[in-house]
Amino acid sequence: MTNNERKLKGLPYHYDDPAITGNQLEFQEKLYEYNLTRPTEQDKRQKILKEMFAEIGEGCHIETPVQANWGGHHVHFGQGIYCNSNLTMVDDEHIYIGDYCMIAPNVVIATSGHPILPVLRENHYVYNLPVHIGRNVWIGSSIQILPGINIGDNSVIGAGSVVTKDIPANVVALGVPCRVIREIGEKDKKYFFKNRELDVWE
Repeated sequence: MTNNERKLKGLPYHYDDPAITGNQLEFQEKLYEYNLTRPTEQDKRQKILKEMFAEIGEGCHIETPVQANWGGHHVHFGQGIYCNSNLTMVDDEHIYIGDYCMIAPNVVIATSGHPILPVLRENHYVYNLPVHIGRNVWIGSSIQILPGINIGDNSVIGAGSVVTKDIPANVVALGVPCRVIREIGEKDKKYFFKNRELDVWE
């Protein structure tokens, strides 16, 4: 089995195989160009994003700097997504993010990991698993999302969490490791933060 075949099956493979790395540097060059844009160059940024990403919907805004192993080449964004600064995407596998998600500063979304067995790491083995983030998810600041994770629609992941297991839809989850602490419900129609009451809800 070739390294590329192993990669596609989610098995450990040699990450430095030229058959896999291919034109990775070209995609990183496009990302470099994006990070050099000025805040006022919004049209230019939108054009570059469409060239960088596998898919990107309308109305997405990504603050610089942003980092990605493949320059976003394996990233699929819906529409209306906002990403604050210092987003890191280890996009050796595909990353899927649904419409209207919000991603706070210093978030890491990783699709790659290394085997625990030392001899495998010494011999340049890695594995990749896709990450799926649903629609209208809020990812708080300084969160780490590990390979193979699925996060359901509308959920909120609290700042500083390390997401090691799937998170269902419509919940608030946080911690190290991240765990569900409650469902989103009636309380959230009355209070927007702790005991601060909403005054715009109908």
